[in-house]
Amino acid sequence: MPGVTAQDDKLLDVQALDAWYGAAQILFNVDLNVRRGEVVALMGRNGAGKSTTLKAIMGLLNKRRGSLSFMGHDISSLRTHEIAAQGLGFVPEDRRIFTDLTVMENLYVGQQAKRRWPEGSPAPEWTPERLFKLFPNLGEMPDRPGGRMSGGEQQMLTVARTLMGNPYLVLLDEPSEGVAPVIVEQMAQMIIELKAQGVSILLSEQNMHFAELVSDRAYVLEKGQIRFQGSMEELAANAAVRKAYLSV
Repeated sequence: MPGVTAQDDKLLDVQALDAWYGAAQILFNVDLNVRRGEVVALMGRNGAGKSTTLKAIMGLLNKRRGSLSFMGHDISSLRTHEIAAQGLGFVPEDRRIFTDLTVMENLYVGQQAKRRWPEGSPAPEWTPERLFKLFPNLGEMPDRPGGRMSGGEQQMLTVARTLMGNPYLVLLDEPSEGVAPVIVEQMAQMIIELKAQGVSILLSEQNMHFAELVSDRAYVLEKGQIRFQGSMEELAANAAVRKAYLSV
């Protein structure tokens, strides 16, 4: 069975991705990849196509076209739940927790079996106990209904629920958007810790400071097209690109 090898460590490889909402084309020939052990930022202003890219990868759009490979397998024709079962996690910007369920119940909704890398070594495995070390706030409220949590706590719960699926790679949509600065700091530390544990992340983000803290590489989107790709250091040093595509 094909899979990721030491010679080709791309977990996710997207080529020539086009996507539409109804008759309106949003993405145009998007190429990007994420390798094992990486945090990659997908950056751009509001409306640039960042969230659409993540949704298209996860099969959440009715109309898309292009080559999508995950762990060496073609996922371009799979449905969303089939893609998730392959070990690709998705944390949407709008959180989508179950407000009537408790923290623990929300976590168990996302539970999937243990996974192994193609060469046989164990992939990161997550349990509620381990997640409560990563998110101490959640550990203090295991029986609290999701609807009685703050926005930042709900954001943490959404990430934790996704991790219960033991993903190889997480698509993380705008984690710093609309939450308090202290939560943004915790999110940054969480991403750094996830990377240390072997989880790769494709991060949709427009906060340059946040992206710099956590990311290895970056792609910049504008009007559904990739306008820049390179290391995070190269983007930070490129004032012309940041002014043209990231400044408000």
